[in-house]
Amino acid sequence: MTRSPVILGLDFGGTKIAMAICDQSGNRVADTVLATEAEAGAASAFERAIAAARELLLTAAPGAELVAVAAATFGIPFDDRVELAPAIPGWESLPFGHELRAAFPDVRLCMATDVKAAALAELRWGALAGADPAIYLNLGTGLATAIVAGGKVVNGAHGAAGEIGYNLREPADVGRPNSERLTLEDVVSGKALAEIARAELGRRLSTAELFDLAETDDGAARIVESFIRELAQHVVNLAVAVDPARIAVGGGLARSWSVLAPVLRGALDAAVPYPPELVLAAFPFDAPLIGALALGVEAAAAVLGEGALR
Repeated sequence: MTRSPVILGLDFGGTKIAMAICDQSGNRVADTVLATEAEAGAASAFERAIAAARELLLTAAPGAELVAVAAATFGIPFDDRVELAPAIPGWESLPFGHELRAAFPDVRLCMATDVKAAALAELRWGALAGADPAIYLNLGTGLATAIVAGGKVVNGAHGAAGEIGYNLREPADVGRPNSERLTLEDVVSGKALAEIARAELGRRLSTAELFDLAETDDGAARIVESFIRELAQHVVNLAVAVDPARIAVGGGLARSWSVLAPVLRGALDAAVPYPPELVLAAFPFDAPLIGALALGVEAAAAVLGEGALR
């Protein structure tokens, strides 16, 4: 009796780890989310995720054949490390690919940077379909973009295309290493916004709470305004460089789209020679997971096709 093939998708984020199972056509069978608990370190986060994934497979797809695993993560994943990944202590030295293969042996494995996986999901099924070139802007725990050109997500020479979190913020930053300056992500990201609010307001607030508070509190309003204006500056510069047809915005901060959109729209219209469309992503909060599933479906098709030829 032939077992039904399934694909496992994983999205490792700075605040949450999402996972889902789908069939070979991409239809989602089951999913779950757990808190990253970054303070516990890389090994703990990874082990909890693997345990949750195995439990999900056992309960939602008992007896099914796992043919592919696709994992998206913040940073740039390799077999023996994850580069540009400061959100979880120790994540950069985690042998990401090796550990995934050890957890799921004899299964086709795909890995991708979370934002590029998200852009793939939006390109195939979402807000960037038919737009070329285009930009996916992720406003989550961290800050990054992905560029679409020629119907593909641009990786760059080292997989780091679109990592605007490392942008210089002022002329004084020129020539200074990242360790000796504030990068853009240090001040324009969900994590940075929470830290700035705690330092200036003396309170622990989620980003949603801060945006809500900004409607009535002058201090919170100044923090939010400064955040959005600096974000807009870099989005405009990127749009000038790429000349995109459309920009789609996703990530946790997209929950405050009604506040973000008017400022970004005004900045683009004022400064970009040919202002692009600006839209909310079709999958604003789980595009990296959907992109991981898309990669897994591709990998599974190759595996099953190879099996049919034997």
